Amino acid sequence: MLVRDAMSSMVLTIGPAHTLRQAAHLMAARRVGAAVVLDHDTCGIGILTERDILISLGLGQDPDQEIAGTHTTTEIVFACPSWTLEDAADAMSHGGFRHLVVMDGNEPTGIVSVRDIIRCWAPDRRAAATATMAG
Repeated sequence: MLVRDAMSSMVLTIGPAHTLRQAAHLMAARRVGAAVVLDHDTCGIGILTERDILISLGLGQDPDQEIAGTHTTTEIVFACPSWTLEDAADAMSHGGFRHLVVMDGNEPTGIVSVRDIIRCWAPDRRAAATATMAG
């Protein structure tokens, strides 16, 4: 199975000037754990995750004052839609992160998460376990 089959193509995109509260509100409304942060001034693409927001709150920072650009990870690994899920899982495991921004050319076209991969792999694992038990 390929990344294009598992990824969410509904990408939440925010700017670096969004406050963490605004970002959290948008992420909660969309029920996603990450937002792509597009900085048009630097042509940069980053990612803000629920963990980034949680760390800021844990440090006692004000989510109405802190902005996404300050908490965005910009050194990210991008996935291609044609990667296998194994490739994506390997990249996540080696990098220690749970989301990959999927790029098609210069545009983010999706996000694939560990949860997406598990969702795709789980039916195969259940079918294999059932076949083993029946055999």
